Amino acid sequence: MLTLVMYHYVRDLPRSRYPAIKGRRTDEFEAQLDYIQRHHSVVRIQDVLAAARGERSLPELPCVLTFDDGLSDHFETVFPRLMERGIPGAFFPSARPIRDQVVLDVHKIHFVLASTADHDLLLRDVSQLIASLRREHDLPSEKELIARYRLPNKYDSTTTAFLKRLLQHALPSIVRERVVDELFRRHVAVDEATFSRELYMDRSQLRCLLKSGMEIGGHGDHHEHMGLLSPERQVAELCASRAFLNDVYDESVSEWIMCFPYGSFSADTLDLAAHQGCRVALSCKAELVALPLNSISTSVLVLDRLDTNDIPCSATASPCEWTLRARRER
Repeated sequence: MLTLVMYHYVRDLPRSRYPAIKGRRTDEFEAQLDYIQRHHSVVRIQDVLAAARGERSLPELPCVLTFDDGLSDHFETVFPRLMERGIPGAFFPSARPIRDQVVLDVHKIHFVLASTADHDLLLRDVSQLIASLRREHDLPSEKELIARYRLPNKYDSTTTAFLKRLLQHALPSIVRERVVDELFRRHVAVDEATFSRELYMDRSQLRCLLKSGMEIGGHGDHHEHMGLLSPERQVAELCASRAFLNDVYDESVSEWIMCFPYGSFSADTLDLAAHQGCRVALSCKAELVALPLNSISTSVLVLDRLDTNDIPCSATASPCEWTLRARRER
């Protein structure tokens, strides 16, 4: 079984400006690397691709480390620790924040939530903002939104999960953007371009990762739920991802890797991605990948990933359920 692990924020959280951000502390990340190296062999996605073609075999208990969103954390905190250990990582930046120095809505939401301890009060503010926009837009009633989207979540309280769903995909994009921008102005209140430059890597840092043997893949342009977009908008996101990778690699990429934001995709998404030259796609489904892999000569190889919270943060921890399963089924 192949194990992929997904990371987002990795930083010295207690000493940061936003200690409430949901992320992995630096010491936890190092301990997790200790655990992974003790029980698994870290490989590149290109190694997985070669194995799918029958060109090479993978070591026992292979593992791929993936880092989403192109955060500066990944250059400042993750990269030096991977280099020190001589292990690879795969990094997936969204194009627009690096190209245009904006902050993605998904991250505006994270920092609004991290800046506001009382999420029940924040939800009342969001409800009022939505109500004020109902005169201009045909929106579901508050009762309908609650019935459809106020559901439990593995990692958040029900209120926090409801807020995320409202602000990430439950409302029309034009409404979401207005609400999120207003919340960011109220609760974070910093210049967006400055915040963007601090939050994300730049092209030179991405190229440094490449030169050091790391992998770079696509993560969309606007970080949208691909499976909820029209075919035309999906193509636009895929094309923007590939164009950005062409720029970072300084050549036309072929057989590139796409990491779907939120793990969202459909059968149409996979067909469209294959047409754009994508050969490997990453989801967010918590599952191991069965070996041997099927040939990908005519389709996209979809790889499921565990969340960092599924892996112990201790070198001496007993093997977790996922490691035990990988051992049993090898």
